[in-house]
Amino acid sequence: MKRYRNGEIWDFEHEMPVSRDGSDVILGLDGGTTSTVCICMPIIPFSHNLPDPLPVLARAVAGCSNHNSVGETAARETLEQVMADALSKSGSNRSAVRAVCLAVSGVNHPTDQQRILNWLRDIFPRHIRLYVQNDAVAALASGTMGKLHGCVLIAGTGTIAYGFTEDGREARAAGAGPILGDWGSGYGIAAQALTAVVRAYDGRGSHTTLTSSILQTLGLSSPDELIGWTYSDPSWARIAALVPVVVSCAEAGDQVANQILLDSVQELASSVKAVVQRLGLCGEEGKDSFPLVMVGGVLEANKRWDIGKEVINCISKDYPGALPIRPKVEPAVGAALLAWNFFMRESHKEGYKS
Repeated sequence: MKRYRNGEIWDFEHEMPVSRDGSDVILGLDGGTTSTVCICMPIIPFSHNLPDPLPVLARAVAGCSNHNSVGETAARETLEQVMADALSKSGSNRSAVRAVCLAVSGVNHPTDQQRILNWLRDIFPRHIRLYVQNDAVAALASGTMGKLHGCVLIAGTGTIAYGFTEDGREARAAGAGPILGDWGSGYGIAAQALTAVVRAYDGRGSHTTLTSSILQTLGLSSPDELIGWTYSDPSWARIAALVPVVVSCAEAGDQVANQILLDSVQELASSVKAVVQRLGLCGEEGKDSFPLVMVGGVLEANKRWDIGKEVINCISKDYPGALPIRPKVEPAVGAALLAWNFFMRESHKEGYKS
């Protein structure tokens, strides 16, 4: 293997000899705009039933690894550091790794995948199997326990719908970021609420309790102060943090807030429907069953105004076979299970034994 320019990250390996007996591991990474998580798991013997709980050897966390947000150099350093941390915590090194699945936001095109694969090949020995996916794929796998079939809807700060057929076809909808219209996302909901406050203040929109609630939350005294607050730091997560305020106003009967949430439900449902239709997940008659994995803070059922439940209801009207799944494991574990599934499938013919 090559010594990467940040080789000092791997200096721990010189002091940590790893036994070759039963030490084989896989790495699963979930890299997002907010944080990056790496899971190190042992190679699980191939069977139809995965152990419960899954044998996680180590978990490491780092910052943003989306190259569109922090640049390619910083993203690579974050990914390399979090992998090194996970291996160090597990008492392993790169010689014990058999497969890596890196699922990271910002991987939107084959050129993104190839660029990251080339970088990973500089870090790991040639025989290690490497897989690069969008982070939505790991989220899907966290609900299906490593199987690429069905559709995932992520609605947190951003939103995306991503689906796979059992024969490997894939499709996505949304996920292009707030500027290009991810209106069902946390950012989209909160941005529309801020816009509604400004519109009400200057007479272009209806009166709304969003005004007093948002101003109180932000410690502001007048709607015109929202301009300075917003543009002083227009980060997506900072704006999206206002979603609970919108939900509370909607629950209290505010019509403007209710309409914003209803619109978000339609947007999120339309993303799923687009993926389902393009892939034919519902079958020719539209009634076949398929997994629908639901991930993200916007979809969590912690309020009376349950956005996730309303999205499911909207989808089920057209596709009654949708089987909603709330994952019991985090996306990084889903990435590790993908690595395991890919590795075991490709190694089965070679007679691999753990």
